[in-house]
Amino acid sequence: MGTGKPGRHRAVFLDRDGVINRNVVNPATGECESPLAVDDFEFAPGAFDAMRELQVAGFLLFLVSNQPNYAKGKSSLEVLGSIHEKFLAGLAEEGIGFAAFYYCFHHSQGKVAGYSGPCECRKPSPHFLFRASDEFDVDLDRSWMVGDRSTDVECGKAAGTKTIFIHAGQTATEIAAQPDGTAPHLSAAVRLILNSE
Repeated sequence: MGTGKPGRHRAVFLDRDGVINRNVVNPATGECESPLAVDDFEFAPGAFDAMRELQVAGFLLFLVSNQPNYAKGKSSLEVLGSIHEKFLAGLAEEGIGFAAFYYCFHHSQGKVAGYSGPCECRKPSPHFLFRASDEFDVDLDRSWMVGDRSTDVECGKAAGTKTIFIHAGQTATEIAAQPDGTAPHLSAAVRLILNSE
């Protein structure tokens, strides 16, 4: 694991579900969560323009996403892979490039052998941010983590980045960690990032 040492590149680490794409209601639980089928995957309004602005401003883009549905027995790895392919196709069509995609498929209370129990990569662990710092020479002190859960904020703080919490109808007081900023959606988060330059 890396140490978060300073590097040359600024980066924005993005959670996926609830930030880049819409969460969906799981009819079995009634809760909003990540898509369980390819047809349920839909980019959030304004997400493409927001990511493009970051790219034009010179930020490297990274995806850092917890995807426990396979570990929980809710989905197959094949379906999760197909959702990622749809995600990639949308990015390619819009000319948006990510430096890397980091997915954690584990869950501490999972049902699937090999994907259950503790792991080093599930947020709030900063494992993937440190990895990006090592592999892409990212300066974490000049970078951002953007997500819609407390674990995203905690992850960014542990790695030494600035953090933005996407509240999407929640209030900022509902998260345990204190982000550097809050925003209702990714477009507003990008405005905060670019205005801080």
